[in-house]
Amino acid sequence: MLPNPTLDQLQVFLTVAETGSFSAASRTLNRAQSVVSYTIANLEAQLEMPLFERFGARQPKLTEAGKAMLEDARRILGDLQVMRARVKSLKEGLEAEVSVAISVMVPSRAVVDVLHEFRERFPTVSLNLNVGELGMVMDLVLSGKATIGIGGAVLKQDDAIITERIGHSFMLPVAAPNHPLAQISRPLTLGDVREEVQLVVTDASGRTKGRDFNVLSYKTWRVSDIATKHQLIKAGLGWGGLPAPIMHDDLRSGALVHLDLDAYEQGEYAIYSMRQLANPPGPAASWMIDAFRTRLSHCPNQADFHAEMAELRDAIPPLAAE
Repeated sequence: MLPNPTLDQLQVFLTVAETGSFSAASRTLNRAQSVVSYTIANLEAQLEMPLFERFGARQPKLTEAGKAMLEDARRILGDLQVMRARVKSLKEGLEAEVSVAISVMVPSRAVVDVLHEFRERFPTVSLNLNVGELGMVMDLVLSGKATIGIGGAVLKQDDAIITERIGHSFMLPVAAPNHPLAQISRPLTLGDVREEVQLVVTDASGRTKGRDFNVLSYKTWRVSDIATKHQLIKAGLGWGGLPAPIMHDDLRSGALVHLDLDAYEQGEYAIYSMRQLANPPGPAASWMIDAFRTRLSHCPNQADFHAEMAELRDAIPPLAAE
């Protein structure tokens, strides 16, 4: 008779493999360690093959057969989550509330447009909006505090999260016009910025702990959010990178100037929609994801943005000599 593992056996097997030990799996599943060991032993007996190497190692190690089975277990349990999610969406109608986490990297104009139309289309649906930096959007979705997330910084893939690219953004190094770096009329070097204070946002989620992105100065001021960073840069207290949509109007008005600094990585990065596999969005949240995708698809790319700024600079007449 062919083996017929139960879903419970596969869940226990997957938990042991992911946590690295029988004791850790027992704590995660809130079961006695003897029950976890017994379940794995029964699964191995059904399959007639060992899944873990238990001898000569302090922690159980997957056998080659176990590694192969691990992928099958993930797929089967993932399909089960999809089925549960489909049933949930069929049973439920329009949501009473939509909880959404949005990154500050998402253009504010797109956010306002989407939320304005959301209010018109779904007047009975309440909105719970969280704005986060870096890894906070993903954390809010993983914890269930947000039904959907709109942002970047997918720093680590997670099988429990479905991500879909729906747009892009990019960072540019800027400073106030009276800042020393803005007074240098040539491309900047690392030597120019090393001793100047750079303003950097700290990731409250902890997902980027120990990692810095585009931190080039020896002197750094770390702030909790991008809005504070923006205001401090405008006040001339340091230089730093800001998302292009946030500083667009400041560049046009001259309140900020773009720094010509090749050492600062200025490439485009993706903006994603995020949701839990086991918690599909309802009609209102699904509409919101599609609305953001539509609006973000019309956002200018980096080349268009620089072309607009160049036209603006060319349109400013030079000062007349006295």
